[in-house]
Amino acid sequence: MKFRSALVYGKLINLAINVIDKSRGSNKAGEMAMAKCPDMMKHFKGIDPSKVLFITGTNGKSSTNNLINHILTKQGYKVVSNLAGANLLTGICTALLKASDMSGNIDADFFVFETDERYLHKIRENLPCDNLLVTNIQKDQVQRNGDPDYIYRKISKVAEEFGMRLFLNADEPRANSLGRKASRVVRFGTAKHSRSFTKDDSYVTMPCPVCRHKIEFSYYNNDNVGGFRCVHCGFSNEDGADYITENADFENRTFTVRDVQFKMPYDQPYMLYNYSAAVAVVKEIAGIEPEEAAKAFADFSNISGRYETIHYKGKNIKYMRFKQENPETLQNFINVIASDPDEKVIVVGYGTVNDIIPSYINSFYGFDCDFSKMIRSNVKKFLCVTDTVCYDAANSFMYGGVDPSMIEILPTSDVSEILEAIAKQDTDNVYLTMELAKFEKMQAVAGKEG
Repeated sequence: MKFRSALVYGKLINLAINVIDKSRGSNKAGEMAMAKCPDMMKHFKGIDPSKVLFITGTNGKSSTNNLINHILTKQGYKVVSNLAGANLLTGICTALLKASDMSGNIDADFFVFETDERYLHKIRENLPCDNLLVTNIQKDQVQRNGDPDYIYRKISKVAEEFGMRLFLNADEPRANSLGRKASRVVRFGTAKHSRSFTKDDSYVTMPCPVCRHKIEFSYYNNDNVGGFRCVHCGFSNEDGADYITENADFENRTFTVRDVQFKMPYDQPYMLYNYSAAVAVVKEIAGIEPEEAAKAFADFSNISGRYETIHYKGKNIKYMRFKQENPETLQNFINVIASDPDEKVIVVGYGTVNDIIPSYINSFYGFDCDFSKMIRSNVKKFLCVTDTVCYDAANSFMYGGVDPSMIEILPTSDVSEILEAIAKQDTDNVYLTMELAKFEKMQAVAGKEG
């Protein structure tokens, strides 16, 4: 009766949200329903654990979640998911609540959920699940997560305790090593390609997750992801993976998996791991062959707000969202810029991290990145904005080798002022990264001004 009461209450809350403010619909109903029945997720019916997948890790959760859902639904399957990205208990509860009938029964073929790394164990305690995908485990939000090994231990505990089948990134040492904790492991990866890179000895590497000695990378596909080997115990990814994106052709936007050619919906190199992960999952849990999965790639569109373009006063402003306090995603942004040979302006607005209280801001992750290739890629100006850490952002560029004369500082968070500064630049090719909420304000201003 307690569950039934909470379910009805949650559905009424969701109905009200749809009328008043749909933007709050991703977790509010679940949050308020769970206040009445904290363990209500355990009472939903019709959920087969073998058809449930959790997607966790530092980077790539949302994109991989979205792509797997797209492939499954294109094949005619009914999928319950948290596509809006609400990846805590309340967000997943909201997705289940919306999908159920008034008795808590859910009629669906698959359940695919992006899950926060820190709360993975609690989520698994409340929702039976036989499949866990780990994208990577990287430095991220140190105020909240501490060292990456702290998150590694949390995920490792889940892998060991619940006996789940693991889908692991073969080219990321921490994720790969989780395979030692499981009897059922599927690995995915990406072959070396034209945008792979190396680093000199001045850049730190990482400790081996097996023996704590030094990991050496022969090349990188993403930061701290690529061909690796431990100098002490020999732990490596030299045995390869079960599903590998190969023959990446960024100009023609194609790649192959198991000799099947796929269209590359987004040509950022880091997306290749999302692609191989999705192909692995749908084959293993749904029996969808790569030939069938490839058909869904042709019209895949990722979550809005991650890669978008504003046309403003003759400027093409290419927006890329990145996770605050995450040097790997910032490095990916830098690498994308470096691959563009045309002259360009780069606008960087490090923002406030407001997912914990009190909100705070820093820019340390900018000092972890390698700017060298970007500096040589025909950049005409670096524009550092926001009213909080714009000067420190400029320092990170200078520390990375940028000529100070190429840096312009605009200490404001007013998007109209930022747009006007962009409009005055000499080139129409502009790359922008900042908080999504601030970018959406910029979109609105640009729209009003035509």
